[in-house]
Amino acid sequence: MWEELTPQRPKAEALAGDLKVDVCVIGAGFTGLSTALHLLEQGKRVAIVEAHETGHGGSGRNVGLVNAGMWIAPDDVEAGLGQAVGSKLVAEMGNAPSLVFSLIDRYEIDCQAKRHGTLHMAHNASGTADLQSRCAQWVRRGAPVEMITGAACHAATGTKRIDAALLDRRAGTLNPMAYVSGLAKAVVGLGGLLYHHSPVSRLERQGTDWLVATPMGVVTAEKVVLASNAYTEGEWTELRRNFFPGSYYQVASVPLSGEAAEAILPGGEGSWDTRQVLSSIRRDAEGRLLLGSLGSAANKPLWAVRAWADRIQQFYFPQLGKVQWQSTWTGTIAFTPDHLMRLFEPAPGLVAVTGYNGRGVTTGTAVGRAFANYLLTGSREALPMPFQPMDGISAPGLRSGLYELGFSLYHAGQCLRVVI
Repeated sequence: MWEELTPQRPKAEALAGDLKVDVCVIGAGFTGLSTALHLLEQGKRVAIVEAHETGHGGSGRNVGLVNAGMWIAPDDVEAGLGQAVGSKLVAEMGNAPSLVFSLIDRYEIDCQAKRHGTLHMAHNASGTADLQSRCAQWVRRGAPVEMITGAACHAATGTKRIDAALLDRRAGTLNPMAYVSGLAKAVVGLGGLLYHHSPVSRLERQGTDWLVATPMGVVTAEKVVLASNAYTEGEWTELRRNFFPGSYYQVASVPLSGEAAEAILPGGEGSWDTRQVLSSIRRDAEGRLLLGSLGSAANKPLWAVRAWADRIQQFYFPQLGKVQWQSTWTGTIAFTPDHLMRLFEPAPGLVAVTGYNGRGVTTGTAVGRAFANYLLTGSREALPMPFQPMDGISAPGLRSGLYELGFSLYHAGQCLRVVI
């Protein structure tokens, strides 16, 4: 759907011939384009090679939530990484929405950005307790967050099924394909070289430089950024051993109007609930209702996906009556066992990242800026967290399969009204 709603998507030819630059970026998504943009602003010569087209992967299939912070709570981040590292990461990711919005302003990116916050909705008492704890943790750190309850919560969410929600005013929503396309336009405008349909087939060191080979061309660069994350392809890198892929699907209605539709998230916030297999809920600039959840729609019949969407819509927003669903699509998320991202420097001049765990808009943008600053200065203080060894995780394929099975069973239970 985001492709259809983004008419001015970037066009680029495939790489042909030999090319010499300062930095070669692999992957034209949030991370790669943010890295390139910040390098170009400092006068570096940058080439971006993309196996498909800009935004083909998780960036263009995103929910479009401009989230603050990581997937796990701030105290848990600090407990897992230690106080010094964890507090730095929490602070930088908490400020990441402001970076996204500043780039949108600086380069006049038309991506239907709304800066009204997000609502994390408690689906039961346990969810409320979790959100109260998260709220207290963020308040201690000076963040503009608050719990809203009762009638105020019903008015903010548009449903009486939710009695408490955590409002984070740092956050917002956007059209993710329009945002990533706007980043690409800015990159090209600053002289960046963007190549589509140029999958990497070989990456090797030659003297002090790196050689990045594609089917019809070669880029030679002093430094390389591997920014393909969950959509890494080919056998030329070990990155895929360091995450396990999981799917996330979305279903969008036709544009909705009228009093009942306008009552859903009237402030323009994006939202998601506290269920273990969460449901995301938002409206786009044209009034569509977008529902999403963990799992793949590609391996399910269309009627099953729509039956799930009907169930979630009727549970939360019965006032809408029967809704006509217009679009459905699936993206891939790079998960890690502890829900924290991984930064790597497997060799001098080569950096990589994976494991955004569903927080791509802000995390990718922030990591891109950090990578650019690191490559410019050589200082690891520019990074939000230290590099880690590429040791891999155990049984990534098995983990993915078990997750998908669990998601599918949960959704079937929702449709059968066994769980909700």
